[in-house]
Amino acid sequence: MSDTKVNVKKGLEGVVIDTTSVSKVMPQTNSLTYRGYAVEDLCERCSFEDVAFLMWNGELPTKEESESFKKKERSYRELPNSIVQAFKGMNMNAHPMDILRTGVSILGTEDTRIWDDSKEINIDKATMMMAKIPTMIAAAYRLKHGKELIAPDPSLSMSENFFKMCFDKVPAPEVVKAFDVSLILYAEHSFNASTFTSRVITSTTSDIYSAVTGAIGALKGPLHGGANEQVMYVLKEVEDPARAKDWMHQALKDKRKVMGFGHRVYKNGDSRVPTMKKYALKMADFTGDKKWMEISQALEDVMVGEKGIYPNLDFPAGPAYYMMGFEIEMFTPIFVMSRITGWSAHIIEQTENNRIIRPLSEYVGPDQRTL
Repeated sequence: MSDTKVNVKKGLEGVVIDTTSVSKVMPQTNSLTYRGYAVEDLCERCSFEDVAFLMWNGELPTKEESESFKKKERSYRELPNSIVQAFKGMNMNAHPMDILRTGVSILGTEDTRIWDDSKEINIDKATMMMAKIPTMIAAAYRLKHGKELIAPDPSLSMSENFFKMCFDKVPAPEVVKAFDVSLILYAEHSFNASTFTSRVITSTTSDIYSAVTGAIGALKGPLHGGANEQVMYVLKEVEDPARAKDWMHQALKDKRKVMGFGHRVYKNGDSRVPTMKKYALKMADFTGDKKWMEISQALEDVMVGEKGIYPNLDFPAGPAYYMMGFEIEMFTPIFVMSRITGWSAHIIEQTENNRIIRPLSEYVGPDQRTL
């Protein structure tokens, strides 16, 4: 073993490994921008489809570009028979993230352009995944419950169509707007674990489907995308707003990790939370089911008051999705519906200025030994 002490940055905390023009997290001002635009402004003034266009092209679309892009996305929604048949042969009690991961992998086997990593082709592949992933999630949901699959409706927006494919109806505009906002907020967040995974895979000059499949695997973890599911399990465990504060005090006393709080980058609160919380509260007003947000507020008050730790995006997103009618295990797949845009933007960026990502490690095992 070497006597030289190396300052190992566990979890790569504070390590800058590359440049990006996709998004910027600014912890000093608690703000997040996509290609320079504040995410809260995009939520109020843009559709998710237009934000996807921004991610991949660097600018928001003109009216004509927006219409053309939406037309292409809608034309790609149908699943190939190979994926439908594969899903029908799977264990539908598996987590839908596992089913979705497999679906994306199958999609890669069908694309004859798999080794063409030009920007134009990769944007087209990304558009296809963005269009088909919601169909995969809805198909898995319906098959699990023994229901007939519902074909995509090209007359509907991406969010409207997703509800239709899942529940055979389009909800009120208030629900669709809240869902669309959640997709925009989840779309991109710099070099998070799943995005970094996608860039590492891309750096080997592997294909975009492999990179996205790996990213889905990373996102599944409860310390990353799976946190929104864990938030809802906590709220259901508490169940009653009247016992929420005592529950949190006991959780802190027991040193229990409460999901939905804290963030590696934000120290004074996740900049996306106010917008998502606003729409979660709108969902509570719309449905009349206010207890989840009452529990959330009580838990937040104790955590912030006792520990100074603020909620992250998953904390309001979990109950918002639940009030929309989604099963808890669908929350992270919905995250994939959104984050496919950010992942693809980073995959394209990595491809354009690539060097294989290969960090070093500090060896702490025994010195060389003789057999």
